[in-house]
Formats: sequence, C-alpha cells, structure tokens
Amino acid sequence: MAFPRVVKVRQNFPRPRVENIEAALKEQCQNEEVRSRIEPGMEVAITAGSRGVSNIVLILRSLVGILRDAGASPFIVPAMGSHGGATAGGQVEILESLGVTEESVGTPIRSSMEVVEIGETGRGVPVYMDRIASEADGVVVVGRIKQHTDFHAKWESGLLKMSAIGLGKHAQALALHALGVPGIRDHMVEAGKMVFASGKVLFGVGIVENAYEETAIVEAISPEKVAEREAELLNESVKLMPKLPVSDIDALFVDELGKNFSGTGMDTNVVGRFRILGVEEPESPRVKYLIVGDVSEASHGNALGVGLADLTTRRLFEKVDMGAMNQNVLTSTFLERAKVPMVVEDDREALEAAIRCNWGVPSEETRFVRIPNTLHLRHVYLSENLVDEALANGNVEVVEEASELDFGEDENFAPFGDERAAAGISHSAEDGYFRDG
Repeated sequence: MAFPRVVKVRQNFPRPRVENIEAALKEQCQNEEVRSRIEPGMEVAITAGSRGVSNIVLILRSLVGILRDAGASPFIVPAMGSHGGATAGGQVEILESLGVTEESVGTPIRSSMEVVEIGETGRGVPVYMDRIASEADGVVVVGRIKQHTDFHAKWESGLLKMSAIGLGKHAQALALHALGVPGIRDHMVEAGKMVFASGKVLFGVGIVENAYEETAIVEAISPEKVAEREAELLNESVKLMPKLPVSDIDALFVDELGKNFSGTGMDTNVVGRFRILGVEEPESPRVKYLIVGDVSEASHGNALGVGLADLTTRRLFEKVDMGAMNQNVLTSTFLERAKVPMVVEDDREALEAAIRCNWGVPSEETRFVRIPNTLHLRHVYLSENLVDEALANGNVEVVEEASELDFGEDENFAPFGDERAAAGISHSAEDGYFRDG
C-alpha cells in the first residue's frame, strides 16, 4: 500500500506568561477585596488538587507566605474528589507525586475523606465540604481553569469544580457523577456556587496555562466574583490551548495516550470526540479514523480513552491494566471510553487498516496527521496535501521537508523525540499522574 509522504511542521502558539509568579500573587492579594478577608490568627485551608498544574508548588508556597505575612496560619488540604483510591493516604501520595509535600510548600498537609453537608442545591443535590476545611477559619480555593473533556458550557474545569467535587471529596464526586453529564456540568456549578457563598471561602486563585504548559494568568478572585470571572478566564484559556493545525483529517495517529496527558487519556477537545451517551460531538476537528499506538508509562496501564480510538496496537493492548481502567471509567460512568477498539499488530498495520476503510480516497492522498500525544502539539507530521492548509493559519512553519513515513524494524513509528524540550518547556518536574478532565 502506498502511504502519503509527510512533512514535519512546528506550530507557534501564543505565549503570554507570568514571569514572576510570587510577585504576581503578592500583588493580587494586596487587592482590598482579598486582603481585607485575611485576619491575624486565622487558620486557613489552601486546596491542592490532583492535576498536573504547572508551577503548583511555587503557587502554593507563595500563598503560604502571603497568608503568614498577614498573620494567618495556613495548611494544605487535598481537594481531589475520589482520586487516590478515595483514601486520605492515597490523596497525600498523589500530592507527593506532584511535588507537593510539607517540606516543599512549607506548611502542614491535613488529609481526610470525612465531609460535612453544608446544604442542598435548588434541585435537591446535597453539597459537601471537606471536614477539616470546614473547621478552618477560612479556605483559599486554588484551581486551573480550562476546557472540560466531557462537555462544553459557560463553566467547565476551574474553581467551581474544585470547590464542589474537589473539596466535596468522594461523597460529592459520587453524588454528581451519578447524574451523568448534567451532574458535572449543571449541578456541579450550583454546588460550587454554594460553597463560595457559604462564608467559608476567603478567595479563589484562578490559573490559566498557555500551550507550552506555562502559567499565563494567575489571579486572586473574591468569592462573589468567582463565577463571573471564571467564565471570562475560560474564554482566555480556550484561546491559548494547543490545537491541531488542520480540521478535516482522514487518519489521525496519536503515538501515546495517558493520564499524564489528559484525564481522558486523549484530550477530547484535540481529537474531536467526547463519546458520551447523549452528548453532541464537537464540530471540529473532524477525524474519520483515530489510531492510538501506545499507553504512556506514567499511566501505569490505565488506558482510559482507548475507546475514543477506532484502531490500536497489540503493544498497547498488552499493557492495559483492566482493573485500573475499569475503576476509572466506572467512576465517570462514561463506558464508551474504555471499550477496546480493533487491535492490530503494529503502527503500519493500523494505518493500513484506516486507509483501506477510507472510502474513495487513493491511499497516497490520505489526509494524515501524526502527533506524539494530545498535550504536546508543537511538532506535528502532516501529509503533503495538508501543508498549504496548515501554513495558511499563520502560526505554522515547515521544519523538515517531505519524506516517507518512518517505520522501524518492528513496523512501529520512530519516536518524535523530546517534545517537551522541543516545545521550549523549561520546568523539569513530572507533571504527575492525573491531568485535568
């Protein structure tokens, strides 16, 4: 079978970034709406989630210093729903995997799965809060704001989600996930707003990252303004997130999926597939056949997201930890994402199958795209017939001229290389096991 020749291109994404995070946070917290809420002698809980947020140790350590300078006594509470096996120790271990320890942030970590009910939403859903946080004099909710991988709405992943599902622990995660997408899209917002209106929250800290996994915005927000500002920051995040350079694709090859790249293994906003019962698929990108070649080592066999693909390889299939994947998908209730697609021997055979099923298109004219994963999209391989379309976007440049597809002796693609270094990402800490979703 004749394959299309490919060209390696580099995407240059917008790159706003906060040069001095500690100074930026100090300036934000001098705002009277924020500073006036911190009183000497207060015990203040600062939330720390399970997601791989860039500079999270620096952000938490800076907040600890700001609160101490104001006379308060801060501590960290894990705010991650049911992650970490829904155990207090497991949640501390996740924080450690992200570099968040008592030593690194300079303050105690107090972990418990116990919650208190602080009320009910207008539709009768109980709203819970971590017991330790509820007993503090105040709470600072810290969270990254970005698109969700299960739906699109005015509010997606951010401070409202962190205050509801994060601070609400396993109890809140169960209560909201049991309602399907409406639970995490609509009821979650109501629960989050109740937490911010409870009088317990001093302020929120919203974080937006650019496509290079750098902190682009960090902002302290008073409780009454969180909902409005989070919606605005979500729009800013969407503008900065990495995307594919073309929209109409016959075959998209993703080298690896993994929880270190996305909470869904592959970011649904990148591949254009939600695969959730009753949820309309994204309008773009439009991918006929999606192939995934492997699962990352950091995902430890949790191949959640493989169900988004049409084809996969034996090497991925043989690494799957069914227990880990099944537990994850049952928590989310989105069974499609754990369904195993057609399994073939290697990358070559997977691409041949996709091309064979691409009706009416000569094999060498396949609109083909290859990416290392759905998080690092700086470098992309495109079939020759897509290059002009990509260049027209204005942020794409050719870095390698057209060549034949590079399969090794095992009939699998040669690795991309160090995509993090190639993207100019300077921080070296491991992103951690969980990505946002």
